[in-house]
Amino acid sequence: MRVQVVIIGGGPSGLLLGQLLHQKGIDTLVLERKTRDYVLGRIRAGVLEVGFVNLMREAGVAKRMERESFIHGGTVISYEDMQFGINFEALTGNHVVVYGQTEVTRDLYDARAAVGAKTVFNTEHVEIHGADSDAPYVTYQVDGTEHRVDCDYVAGCDGFHGISRQSIPLTVRREYEKVYPFGWLGILSETPPVNDELIYAGSDRGFALCSMRNANLSRYYIQCSLSDHAEDWTDAAFWQELKRRIPAEAAERLVTGPSIEKSIAPLRSFVCEPMRWGRLFLCGDAAHIVPPTGAKGLNTAASDIHYLYHALVQVYETGETEGINRYSEKALARVWKTQRFSWWMTTLLHRFPHQSEFDLKVQKAEIAFLRDSRDAQTVLAQNYVGLPY
Repeated sequence: MRVQVVIIGGGPSGLLLGQLLHQKGIDTLVLERKTRDYVLGRIRAGVLEVGFVNLMREAGVAKRMERESFIHGGTVISYEDMQFGINFEALTGNHVVVYGQTEVTRDLYDARAAVGAKTVFNTEHVEIHGADSDAPYVTYQVDGTEHRVDCDYVAGCDGFHGISRQSIPLTVRREYEKVYPFGWLGILSETPPVNDELIYAGSDRGFALCSMRNANLSRYYIQCSLSDHAEDWTDAAFWQELKRRIPAEAAERLVTGPSIEKSIAPLRSFVCEPMRWGRLFLCGDAAHIVPPTGAKGLNTAASDIHYLYHALVQVYETGETEGINRYSEKALARVWKTQRFSWWMTTLLHRFPHQSEFDLKVQKAEIAFLRDSRDAQTVLAQNYVGLPY
C-alpha cells in the first residue's frame, strides 16, 4: 500500500489531522493499536480552546459539538477563605467549550468512516523505517500478518508510550521532565454538576477540581498521594474529602452518587525536542505532557495539528517546504508557553510536600493578587481560552 501520510495513533489528534488532510484531498492511513471501542472508552478531558473548536469546524465535524456542548465564559477559583470568578469573556472576548474528548473522538471516527478513509485497528509491532530519508515507510502486523505502507510523511500521534518518539535516535532528541509528588484521584458520576462553571479549589487538605461532561455527568478530582490506589477510596470517602476542599456553599449543594469510573493519574510535565526528525513529525502526547490543571493536554495537541496540517498542505499544494522545516520550532514555541501555564496553575493550587510556612504565605499572597488584579486575571484568561497559533 502507498499513501501520502501515515498517521500512527487513532486518538483525537491523529483523527483530527486525518480529517483535515482529507478535506484537502490528501490521502492518509491511520494505524491504531487498540480497538475503536477501547479508544472510545478512555475517559479524558473535555475543556476545548477556541482554536480546537475552529479546527473541528474546518474539518467539517463540529455540528454535534455545537449542538450539545456547553459554553463556559469563566471559571471559579477558591483558596481557603477566598473565592472569586475569572470572567474569560469580559477579559479576552473569548470562552471555552465543554465537550468530552470521548465525544470528539466519536465524531471524528464517524466522519472518517463516512468518507471511507482508511483506519487499521489492533496493529502490533509498528515500526517506522527511513524517516530520515526521502522514502519512509511503516511496517505493522495485524493477526500475525505483516504489512508495509510506503508514504511521504509520518505523523506520530501515538501518545507518551508510543513508538514514534522512540524512533528518533537518542543522539538527536533531548527530553525535559518534571514529575510532581502527587496524583489526581478522579471519579465520573451520573450526577448534575455542582456548578455552572469549573471550580478550581486549593485548601490546606490539597487541591480539588469540580468539572463536568454534560448536564448529568460530572467529573471530580482531588489531589492524592502517589502511594494511593483507586480501590483504597470508597465513593463515600471521596465525596467526604471533596466537600472538605471546595467552597462551603458548593459542598452543601453537591449531589453525590455512585462512581462509574475511578482512577488515579500521576502528574508530570514533559517535552521532547525536536518534534521533527526527517519526515517524522511528533504531535500531542508523543512529544509533550502537561499536568491537567490548566486543561491544556488535548488543546496543545490541537495546536501541533494546526501547524502540521498547514505545513503538509503547503507542501502538496505549492511544493514549498518552509512549513515543515519550521514545524518543530513553531510547535515548541507554543508548547513551552502552555507548559509554563500548566506548571504555574499546578504550583498555585496544590499542596507540596515540605512546603515551608513562608512558601504557604507566598502561595496565598499570589492567590490574593490574582483575586485583586484585573491584569493578572487577564493573563490567566488569555492562557486558559488558548494562546493564538
